[in-house]
Amino acid sequence: MPEGRSRGTPAPGRVRHTCAMEEPEARRRVAAARVARLATIDPDGRPHLVPICFALAGGVLYTAVDHKPKRSARLRRVANVRARPAATVIVDHYEEDWSRLWWVRVRGPAGVEEPGGAEHARAVALLARKYEQYRRRPPEGPVIAVEAVEWRAWSAAGDGSSSS
Repeated sequence: MPEGRSRGTPAPGRVRHTCAMEEPEARRRVAAARVARLATIDPDGRPHLVPICFALAGGVLYTAVDHKPKRSARLRRVANVRARPAATVIVDHYEEDWSRLWWVRVRGPAGVEEPGGAEHARAVALLARKYEQYRRRPPEGPVIAVEAVEWRAWSAAGDGSSSS
């Protein structure tokens, strides 16, 4: 490391660019995405990250416990949200053309909706509209609802014009 520079400081001529994406474009990309990652915090304070199918309606992101094979019917993500009612969801896009990279991170309070309730039924209907697999076999397990109160987004293009 050259004297006078610390790790993480750009070398002369190498400027870091942060390209924020406008929130309406971030919301559009999240709504159109097919998969995301849900992060919760376990009882020991460690992050727990899982891929999810989801639907976005207004300011709420829904994901359900479905019929796909799982090691246990008692999922850690559900227990984590019950114990610490907050979650983060990240949606991202990768291509070999790095000028088309982007990500959106959504954070907020989260809750668990049990089968039989009105919000659970609404969430399952939204998921079934988005995923043909859920039309054939609607999720029967609990639904995690994340209230999207914080949106952060980045796009290599900066203005969202290179969406996919």
